[in-house]
Amino acid sequence: MKFSWKVVALWTLPALVIGFFFWQGAFAGAPADMSKNAANTRMTYGRFLEYLNSDRVNSVDLYEGGRTAIIEARDPDLENRVQRWRVDLPVNAPELISKLKEKAISFDAHPMRNDGAIWGLLGNLIFPVLLITGLFFLFRRSSNLPGGPGQAMNFGKSKARFQMEAKTGVKFDDVAGIEEAKEELQEVVTFLKQPERFTAVGARIPKGVLLVGPPGTGKTLLAKAIAGEAGVPFFSISGSEFVEMFVGVGASRVRDLFKKAKDNAPCIIFIDEIDAVGRQRGAGIGGGNDEREQTLNQLLTEMDGFEGNTGIIIIAATNRPDVLDSALLRPGRFDRQVTVDAPDIKGRLEILQVHARNKKLDPSVSLDAIARRTPGFTGADLANLLNEGAILTARRRKEAITLREIDDAVDRVVAGMEGTPLVDSKSKRLIAYHEIGHALVGTLLKDHDPVQKVTLIPRGQAQGLTWFTPNEEQGLISRSQLKARITGALGGRAAEEVIFGAAEVTTGAGGDLQQLSGMARQMVTRFGMSNLGPLSLESQQGEVFLGRDWTTRSEYSEAIASRIDAQVREIVEQCYDNAKKIIRDHRTVTDRLVDLLIEKETIDGEEFRQIVAEYAEVPEKQQYAPQL
Repeated sequence: MKFSWKVVALWTLPALVIGFFFWQGAFAGAPADMSKNAANTRMTYGRFLEYLNSDRVNSVDLYEGGRTAIIEARDPDLENRVQRWRVDLPVNAPELISKLKEKAISFDAHPMRNDGAIWGLLGNLIFPVLLITGLFFLFRRSSNLPGGPGQAMNFGKSKARFQMEAKTGVKFDDVAGIEEAKEELQEVVTFLKQPERFTAVGARIPKGVLLVGPPGTGKTLLAKAIAGEAGVPFFSISGSEFVEMFVGVGASRVRDLFKKAKDNAPCIIFIDEIDAVGRQRGAGIGGGNDEREQTLNQLLTEMDGFEGNTGIIIIAATNRPDVLDSALLRPGRFDRQVTVDAPDIKGRLEILQVHARNKKLDPSVSLDAIARRTPGFTGADLANLLNEGAILTARRRKEAITLREIDDAVDRVVAGMEGTPLVDSKSKRLIAYHEIGHALVGTLLKDHDPVQKVTLIPRGQAQGLTWFTPNEEQGLISRSQLKARITGALGGRAAEEVIFGAAEVTTGAGGDLQQLSGMARQMVTRFGMSNLGPLSLESQQGEVFLGRDWTTRSEYSEAIASRIDAQVREIVEQCYDNAKKIIRDHRTVTDRLVDLLIEKETIDGEEFRQIVAEYAEVPEKQQYAPQL
């Protein structure tokens, strides 16, 4: 059963109130003890005076300060036997004592007990004390919860996590594949540990380092490594934690953060996803005098303002450097911009070696082959790849991760979870021709990447898949390679049309057409690979940044736009005609490969090339992708 403070508060306060009234009823104003002279019957004050005047009263005992009397009198209705009565006396009856003395009647006044007053006073004090104590503990409990009322006074306080000696468990030895970035940041650590080496030659410590790179490349991991290596106080915070809905809160948090940092200098401040607070200022749709801009202004002032921040190194990370304010990027604020890009084949191998330390791999598993098969993978992708392989190994109750688990893990990371195999039908055969069309055209084109695998096993939204693996790390792509990729992407649609006719083409090529249309347009507008000449007609940014790019006009006229469309159509049509020609000229091997694919459901790249080589000359490519 889950313990809830709300339930306690709901039942405690009513219980205290009810208990208070019971207390008051039981003790407050308690009368004197009349048990010794108790009377079972009551008598009116008028009748009491009649008995007094008739000399029937023997004795009178006064209680409660003269407000109540217990009398002993002879009752004429009971043959003058002595009885006891209780009489409520009026407040103003001073003549009563005189009459009692005049009649020589024995009377006695009993003082009031103080017990009732004491208990009443305690009751009046205990209830407020219990109520205040209960509310104190409830508010103290709720003030520690996120959004509790106790947080109202802490809006302007920094939410940065502080560690006097950051124990992240990550060192530079645990970071692989980004050696250039490590070297840049190792200098920062040396600055903090041995500043005299640099100050002796007039060098000053850099004020800020901006880590730029795609998601998953290891920017936050590098910051953890710096924290683990430096041995100085370390503050870590996300850019979104500065901004609140209340005006001025973000700026106040920036001031509080740097105040704490100055008290602990030299130290490191790490701001993750700084683009949340560091976006460009300006007027218009995306700008204005809002809370985020006030926070950014305060951050700029604290980093390099009138007072400065000696001894504080700021490390920030972002994957959107294009939206950052130019004042934030200038030297003096961020002196260094370190690019953390996707690793090359050597870097991927080093990353795999790091993540394989705690994995039990079969001796047949080659990390070098995995690194060659995974171009474009980031460090996070490779870590996820080995973890998926370990999960599959445990699910299949194996002792170590084998090549099969690695191969399935790569397919799962790239294309998604494996679906239900297709039943043998017309749809399955059509999909088989589509995938064989991709693979055959890609294999017979010299400048196309080699085929890795062809499969009919559905993954994600795809009913069938063809994998191509680049034969080397390519920084630049030639025009012939781009046209070969467009032709290969059209191979599936070409196979459908050649085999089944134009009326039977399906929607399966929708994703291929979208991809190749983008490549063809970039050839014309960005890379100057058309009859329009070496002109760049469109910028490289793919997203509009409000306040900066919303009002950007087209960089060319309508006549040029028409020529661009014609050139894109011409490139695609040439490639499509070439793909259909390849399928028609190699119809026999196409049919054989389709029958084999339907039977086996998966054909690896080496077997595919051997079968094609029996019917046609396969162009020699520089290096085939390794088989897992």
